[in-house]
Amino acid sequence: MQKMFKVMLALVAVCLLAVPALAADTLKVGVQAPITGSYANEGQGIENGVRLLAEQINGKGGVLGKQIEVIVCDDQGTAMAAAICAKDLVNKGVSMVIGSYTSTCAEAAQKTYFNAGILQTSDGTADALTEKGYWTFLRNSFPNSAEAGFVAEYLVNVKKYQRIVVISDFSTYADGLANAAEAAIKKLGGNVVSRDKIKADSQNFTPVLTNIKSKNPDAIFFAGYYSDGGQLRAQQVALGIKADFYGGDANDNPDFVKLAGSAAAGAFIVNVPSPDVLPYDIAKSFIADYQKKYGEMPPSIWGLMNIDGMRAIIHAMEQNNSFDTKKAADFLHNMTEPLPGITGPIAFAKDGNRKGGAYVVKKIQADGSYSNEYVQ
Repeated sequence: MQKMFKVMLALVAVCLLAVPALAADTLKVGVQAPITGSYANEGQGIENGVRLLAEQINGKGGVLGKQIEVIVCDDQGTAMAAAICAKDLVNKGVSMVIGSYTSTCAEAAQKTYFNAGILQTSDGTADALTEKGYWTFLRNSFPNSAEAGFVAEYLVNVKKYQRIVVISDFSTYADGLANAAEAAIKKLGGNVVSRDKIKADSQNFTPVLTNIKSKNPDAIFFAGYYSDGGQLRAQQVALGIKADFYGGDANDNPDFVKLAGSAAAGAFIVNVPSPDVLPYDIAKSFIADYQKKYGEMPPSIWGLMNIDGMRAIIHAMEQNNSFDTKKAADFLHNMTEPLPGITGPIAFAKDGNRKGGAYVVKKIQADGSYSNEYVQ
């Protein structure tokens, strides 16, 4: 009996040890994004895109024989929740994290992923994200400094505005973009008559706009997010401020038009060109698959940029024939040939910044559609 009991204990032990081994048979991909909160539209788009890509890859046999397992954590668009998400995803054994949508949330999680050797790819554009030297971080969009230079060139030299206002909220992304834009405008000899800040989600921007009206601007550049940008534009028009309104890249979302209402017509959005105007077959194919699965278009370019970041990491693992994250990072930092992407060719600089980048100014029409005004 004792001998049989020992054998049974041994079998139980083997079964218990087999549980983590089974879990290791999947490649765990974390999604850190604002699934709820002010930016839920974007966060859900990131999750949907990651799940679709995982489904497509799994259907072809997975990554080096492993199926992708998607694990989602809702950071709600706040730094505190982002820090908690980072610890949670590390504890769940992810190899890479896609997200977050905002620079503030991406930055709040960066060190945790770095300490754990987990790759993180985000569309966060704040320059600070790639200045810490974390080999684990890869930016799948383009930095604030690139957009700021384009904005300055367009407002000063192309449109020749004489009285420019620059507005941001207090977030890492928005404040950084606004400061960079202001500096770039002044460097070109442009006139910034006012540099203002709003409190995100406060909804009533009348005090700030009333002060701006007294400056008699001919152009307003808003560097914050669409959830405030739409309301800011509506209140600008209601107050009779005739200046042309330019929203930075985070305003490129259908909810901007919904929040601005009829005032959206005539506003401008600055962003990288959307995939539907780029000549990439992979973009057309993925968007068609997205529409078929979810019954709608991706909310913006940002979710697709995150998908490209995920594709790049998986490409590196496959090229290395290894799941080693350090080897994957080294490969991506030293790519000799760009990877064809949904949002264009994908290649990274030594500091983790994505190389390249083109920008477009889009004008919102009365029916909510966009027309390209300027591409560079």
